[in-house]
Amino acid sequence: MLIETDPVRAFMPYPSVAVPNAAEGPLSGLTFAVKDLFDVEGYRTGCGCPLKLAMSEVKTRTAPSVQRLLNAGAKFMGKTHTDELAWSLYGLNAHFGTPINPAAPDRIPGGSSSGSAAAVAAGLVDLAVGTDTGGSVRAPASFCGLWTLRPTHGRVSLEGCMELAASFDTFGLFAREAKTLLAGLEVVSGEDAITLPTEPRLLTPVDMVAQLKPEPRAVYDETFGGLSAKPVEVYPDGGANAFYDAFRLLQAADAKRAVVPFIQTSGMPLAAGIDERAAFAAGLSEAEEAEGNAVRDPYRAFIDELLGKDGVLLAPVVHNAPFRLDAGRDVFDGFRHDAMRLLCVCGMSGLPQVVFPAGTVDNAPYGLSMIGPRGSDLSLVRLAARLFGTLARPEPKIVALTPA
Repeated sequence: MLIETDPVRAFMPYPSVAVPNAAEGPLSGLTFAVKDLFDVEGYRTGCGCPLKLAMSEVKTRTAPSVQRLLNAGAKFMGKTHTDELAWSLYGLNAHFGTPINPAAPDRIPGGSSSGSAAAVAAGLVDLAVGTDTGGSVRAPASFCGLWTLRPTHGRVSLEGCMELAASFDTFGLFAREAKTLLAGLEVVSGEDAITLPTEPRLLTPVDMVAQLKPEPRAVYDETFGGLSAKPVEVYPDGGANAFYDAFRLLQAADAKRAVVPFIQTSGMPLAAGIDERAAFAAGLSEAEEAEGNAVRDPYRAFIDELLGKDGVLLAPVVHNAPFRLDAGRDVFDGFRHDAMRLLCVCGMSGLPQVVFPAGTVDNAPYGLSMIGPRGSDLSLVRLAARLFGTLARPEPKIVALTPA
C-alpha cells in the first residue's frame, strides 16, 4: 500500500509499487484504491484467497476500468481486502483479517468489497473500486454510510477481474459524497442510453418495503415521505421471495462454472458459509438452472416495462443495519438470506441501483436506494444527488489519516 498508515485494516500489505497516472484530468487530485480482484500492474491478485495469491504472477497489465481512472488523473493508493473469492456479504476473511467499519467499529463492514468501503469511509482515499455480484458494493455502502452505484449489468468492463458469477458480476465504486462518485462514474461508464426526466415517476415496491422492521421502515418513510411527488405503489409479480430462490440457483450455476473447479482441484480449505455455497453449486443440475431462468427472463421483461424510460423504484438496500461482530451463529446464518431477498432484485433485473446514506438504525448507518431503467446510471445518480445529496453521512469513529 502507498499510504503511511491503515488504521482500519482496509489495505492488503503488498510491497508498495507506484502505478503511473495522468498528470491532468477530470480526477486530478483524487486518490483511489482497488479491490484485490482486479489486476493492477506491479501487483499480484489474491482474490482474498491464499492459494490464489500464491499462484498469481505479478501483473504486467492493469484492468481497463482501473486504467481509465488512472488516465483521468486519479492516484492509486493500494489494493484492498475482500472476502475469500468474493463469495460472501459480511466482509470477514479468516486468512487476511477483517477491515474495521469506520462508522460502526463494533459491526461488520459488509462484503465482499469490505476493504474498499472501509478505506473510503475512513477518509484514506476519495474513491475505491469494488465489485457487486449479490450486493458486494451495495451492502457495504449501507453499512458504512457511503454512496455507491451498482451499474447496469455489463456497462463497465470487468476484463482483468476475477469472475464469480458472470451473469450477475458488476463493477462498483464507493465515495463519501455524490459529486465524487459521479466524477468517477463519468470516467468509467460513458454516456447514458436513457436520461431520466427531471420529475420521474416514483414507485414504491411494496414487496420490498414489507420486509423492513419498524426502525428501518421509519428511516424509509422519513426519507422518501418528504418528497414533493407521492410515489405510486407497485406489486412486482411473484414477489421478492420468488426472485431470491431463482437468484440462488442462477448465481450458483455461474459459480459452478467459474470458481468451483478451482475450489475442487486446489483442495483449498473452505471457511464457514463458503463451504455450504460451494457444495450447493457443485450439486446444481441443468434443470435447476433452467428453473431459475424461467423466473429471470420474464421478470426482466416485467420490470423493464414497469419502469419504462421514466420510472424509479424507491427501494431499501438491505433489511437492517449491520450486525455486531460478536453476534451469535444464528445471526450470521440468517442475515445474508434476509438481505439477499432485497439485493437480488437488481441482480435478477440487471438494472442500476444507487445507494446513499439515509440515517441510522441501532446506532449504525442505514442506507437507502433508487433503482432506475436499464442504461440510466449517471442520470440516476444525479437524481439521487439532487434529492438526497444534503443528507448527512455518519462521521467515522476511527481516526482517519490523510493519505501520503
